[in-house]
Amino acid sequence: MLVASGLTFTFGQMNVINMAHGEFIMIGAYSAYVIQQVLGQDASNLTFFVALPISFVVAAMFGAVLERLLISRLYGREIDTLLVTFGVSLLLQQLARDLFGAPNVEVVAPGFLTGAAEVGGSSFSKPRIFAVFFSALVLAGAWLLTTKTRYGRRSRAVTQNRELASASGIRTSRVDAMTFAIGSGLAGVAGVVTTLLGSIGPTLGTAYIVDAFLVVIAGGLGQIRGMVIVAFAVGMLNATLESWTDASNAKVLVFVAIIAFLQVRPQGLVRLQTRSVT
Repeated sequence: MLVASGLTFTFGQMNVINMAHGEFIMIGAYSAYVIQQVLGQDASNLTFFVALPISFVVAAMFGAVLERLLISRLYGREIDTLLVTFGVSLLLQQLARDLFGAPNVEVVAPGFLTGAAEVGGSSFSKPRIFAVFFSALVLAGAWLLTTKTRYGRRSRAVTQNRELASASGIRTSRVDAMTFAIGSGLAGVAGVVTTLLGSIGPTLGTAYIVDAFLVVIAGGLGQIRGMVIVAFAVGMLNATLESWTDASNAKVLVFVAIIAFLQVRPQGLVRLQTRSVT
């Protein structure tokens, strides 16, 4: 859900198929690793909370540069954006290998986010519990940003009718750059949270990108409410299927379920309500 929140901006609102979104997750994770190297492993609590805002800024800057240099020249050409961003993802992966080496590295988790919590005789992973509540906090902020701010109104206007928004005086290029930067920054924050779940490496983002795209599409493009519902549904379905079979078969069955759902409701769970002119 946290990974998909960034795609809700870049893909759901801008209709940009950003295959490098997973690499922005990687950038956020490596930002936490670099901060750990600077502050030392003994300062794991400080490292984690310092890394959250810094990873957002670093990933957002990468996203803003990518949008200005490449994406802004390819609006309306979805296949071209897919190919270009796929190439960018390979470049960023190789850059990570050159800077940090091929083997995965570890980011020490804060002490209060290690181990499991016992609730009613059942064990729950503390990092995953934190990830759930932190995702809810981030998504609440994203919802407030898109529905209660001046930027949110302009962003919705550009999404619904770019030409009319431009004619109304909205600088669509600035809205595009900010939207892409916010989506990339959220991916960076998600990268920091993934460091709680295991080691990180140059291909970290590839483990999340396909699921994130499916969640955004099935939830409804640009619809945070639909994305949240589908993310929870997919997570619960995947966990249930894994208890009956192995992880690979569970993943295949989840994909089949999403594809079947899209055959019935191709616009996604939640769609934008508009009034047509007759």
